[in-house]
Amino acid sequence: MKLPWRKKQQPPPEAVRVLVVCMGNICRSPMAEGVLRERLATREMALPVEVDSAGTHGYHRGAPPDPRAQAAALRRGVDISMLRARQFEAADFSRFDLLLVMDTDNRAVLREAAPEEFRGKIRLLLEFSPERTERSVPDPYYGGSIGFERVLDMVEESMDGLLEEIGRLAAEKTRL
Repeated sequence: MKLPWRKKQQPPPEAVRVLVVCMGNICRSPMAEGVLRERLATREMALPVEVDSAGTHGYHRGAPPDPRAQAAALRRGVDISMLRARQFEAADFSRFDLLLVMDTDNRAVLREAAPEEFRGKIRLLLEFSPERTERSVPDPYYGGSIGFERVLDMVEESMDGLLEEIGRLAAEKTRL
């Protein structure tokens, strides 16, 4: 029974949802997820921001990030040890506002699988780093620890532009 004097509960504000995607979800995307979460923790946004990561392939489903990725991130003050790999799902196209892919191969995989109305959500992370001419973040899995440091450099260089885009998406959602 609805009581007439009760104030109607407002639904919680919509969140901006960001998914970072690489191939296996144990190196690049969890590092980017961790850095983005860390940057968001120190920034005031118009709406809450949800961040997740996934892989286009399910090779490592349920596994923690590669120990080298964890160590490199921790050296920069970012703990990603609690993250677990998961495979990208079709529902992610509608659930997330921004699908950030780490390279052109993974972008092609998502674009091929995406319904037309969701293709505009798929963006390369390095699009948000205008100083860089390259657009793909290299997979450090088969290399040494220097590759993980390079990936983190690229991720960190993209953060200011990415945070601006997230702010734009938040402002757009608050107008709706």
